[in-house]
Amino acid sequence: MFRFLRRRDAEAPAEPVDVPAEAAERAAAFWKWWDDHLPEIASALGDSEPQRIENLVAEAVAGVHPDLTFSIEHGEGAAFALVISSQADPELRPYTDAWMAAAPAADTLWEYHDSVPAVPDPTQVTVNLRGEKYSLEQVRVAAQVDESEGLVDVAVYHPGFHKLDDNARRALTFLPLDATLGERLAADRLGRVETAEAEPEGAIGLLELRELVHEVDRNAQ
Repeated sequence: MFRFLRRRDAEAPAEPVDVPAEAAERAAAFWKWWDDHLPEIASALGDSEPQRIENLVAEAVAGVHPDLTFSIEHGEGAAFALVISSQADPELRPYTDAWMAAAPAADTLWEYHDSVPAVPDPTQVTVNLRGEKYSLEQVRVAAQVDESEGLVDVAVYHPGFHKLDDNARRALTFLPLDATLGERLAADRLGRVETAEAEPEGAIGLLELRELVHEVDRNAQ
């Protein structure tokens, strides 16, 4: 079982902490808080005033772990989705795993995700960078499977790369991958990620990439 050391104060000796147990306790506290405050949260969102409850939710999420991020999105099968993310940090996963395990069942109003989910069709997504719009339908990807490691190395190309500086080009390299695969699958199954200056020979689209990575993931289980 994974353990780490934490000091209660400057004088106290190091004490081992059972991470899964602590994560479960924090998750239970969050969901009790969520149940108590859900009417207030629903009211703010119904009034299109999410700022009324943003700090409250942020504090509750920090109670699960201060390094987690969260967002409230439109749900796929519900009106809203609460997303809490470890941003692919393996040390934070016990906390998101415990949070998700204790989550209530989704209903027509809320659904819950422990990582940023994939969008249904990334080719229909347009992103805004530096005041310009870039359709993800134009993204082409060269993919090479490393079967021994269960990873897929990719080189990502978009015809709009030449207009962008390095930081924006990097964003347009990774955004399509997260939108296509979701945060967790991308972290688990993508190996080397490169930006291609020209469209690679034999490149595929994002939906084909999704099928390929899902196949690699199934074979690696």
